[in-house]
Amino acid sequence: MTRIAYALILLLNSLLSWLLLTEWAVKKLQGVLLDYVQVSCAGNACFGFAAVHRVNFALGMLHFLLAIMLLGVNNSKDKRAPIQNGFWGPKVIAWLGLIVVSFLIPNRFFEIWGNYVALVGAVLFLLLGLVLLVDLAHTFAEFCIEKIEDSDSGLWRGVLIGSTMGMYLGSIAMTVVMYIFFAHSGCSMNQAAITVNLILLLTISVISIHPDIQASNPRAGLAQAATVSVYCTYLTFSAVAMEPDDQHCNPLVRATGTRTASVIIGAVVTFVTCAYTTTRAATYGLAMGSTKPAGAGGYSPVTDSTEEELGHGLVDTQPESRRAMRQEALRRAVESGALPASALIDDTDPDDDDDDDARTGVHKNDDEKNGTQYNYALFHVIFMLATAWIATLLTQNVGGDHNIAKGDFVPVGRTYWASWVKIVSAWVCYGIFGWTLGAPVLMPDRFDFS
Repeated sequence: MTRIAYALILLLNSLLSWLLLTEWAVKKLQGVLLDYVQVSCAGNACFGFAAVHRVNFALGMLHFLLAIMLLGVNNSKDKRAPIQNGFWGPKVIAWLGLIVVSFLIPNRFFEIWGNYVALVGAVLFLLLGLVLLVDLAHTFAEFCIEKIEDSDSGLWRGVLIGSTMGMYLGSIAMTVVMYIFFAHSGCSMNQAAITVNLILLLTISVISIHPDIQASNPRAGLAQAATVSVYCTYLTFSAVAMEPDDQHCNPLVRATGTRTASVIIGAVVTFVTCAYTTTRAATYGLAMGSTKPAGAGGYSPVTDSTEEELGHGLVDTQPESRRAMRQEALRRAVESGALPASALIDDTDPDDDDDDDARTGVHKNDDEKNGTQYNYALFHVIFMLATAWIATLLTQNVGGDHNIAKGDFVPVGRTYWASWVKIVSAWVCYGIFGWTLGAPVLMPDRFDFS
C-alpha cells in the first residue's frame, strides 16, 4: 500500500503538470502570480514550461528530503522507519506546500533546471528502466526453465514456447504495420528507425542461440530475445506514431475522430505506465540493493555465502531471535519440499515477542523486522528521477508543433525529441541485452551458470 500511495501521488502530480499547459491554466497562473514571477522568455510558453517544472521540482524535492531522512534505515525497528510507511497527512501537506513555494522562485532558475538538471535526471531514469527490462527478460525465461526442470511440466513448457512465439509475432506485426503506414516515400527518419530495429531484432535473436553463448550460459535463448524485441519494437512503433506530422509521415494525427479524447487517454496511459515503472524500479531488490531477510525471497548472507564457502548447510552464526531461528528452519523445510511455500507466510507464533520488539512497538507479523523489503532511500531517489522525466517529456512540447494558446490539451510526447529518445532507447536496450549475452563469453571468470 505504501508503494501504491507514492505511485498515486506521482500520477496526480503528472496530471496536474499536464493540465498546467492548457491556456486556461496559464491565464489563471498569470492572474494569481500578479506578475511576481518575472518572465524572461516570450509568450505563454514560458509560463507553461516553468509551471510544469515547478510542480515536478516540488515533488522531486519532497522525495529528496525523504531520501535524506531515510538513509541507513535497514529494518522497521529503526525509529525513522515509520516516515516511509506513515505520516501521509504531513507528506501531502508538505507536497502542496513545496508546490506553493516553487511558484515564488523566479523563472530563470527553472530555465536552467529544466534544460540541464532535469534532462540529466530523465536520461538516468530511462537507462534504469532499460536495465530492469533486460533483467525482467532473463528472470522470466529462467523462471520458466526452472519450473520445467523441476517438474517437467508441459504447462510451463507451453508458456515458455507460446510466449516466445507470441512476442515474435507481435514484433513482426508491428514492423509490418510501421512499414505500411509510417514509411512512405519522403519519410526517411521512419524508414531508417524501422529498418535498424528490424536488423537489431534479427541480430540479437541469432546471437542468443549462438553455440558460444549457449556454452557460457545454457539458459540464454530466444525467450529473452523475444521479450527485448517486442519491447524495443513497441518503442519504435510508439516513436513513429507520436512524431509530428509536418512531413506527412504520421497518419494518426490526420485521423478523424475525437482527438481530445485520444489525447487525454494517451496522456493518462503514459502517466500510469510511468508511475508503475517507477514503483517497479524503486522496489526492485536486485537492481536497488535490497536487504531482504532470509525467507522473504532475498539473499541471506548467513546461509547462502556460508554454504558456498564452507560447503555445508549449517548456520554458523547465532540468529537474532527465536523467530529468526524458526524462519530459517521453515525456509529450509520449504526448499526441501517438506512444507508448502505458504508456511513462510503463515508463520505466526503468539509466544514470540522479543523484548526489543515490545519496547519498539513492532508488530509480531512485521515482514521488515529483520530487513527492509527494498532500499527506502534509493526508492525516493528513483521517484525523484521520475519527476525529472515527466517534466522533460511534457515541456518538450511547449513551443513545438502544438501551441498551448490554442486552448487544447497538449499531446504528451508528440515531438521529434521524444520520438528520437524512444528510438535511441530501443537501440540502447538492444545493446544492454547483447552485453548480457556476450559478457559471460568475454569474461568467463566473473560468471558461473553451473
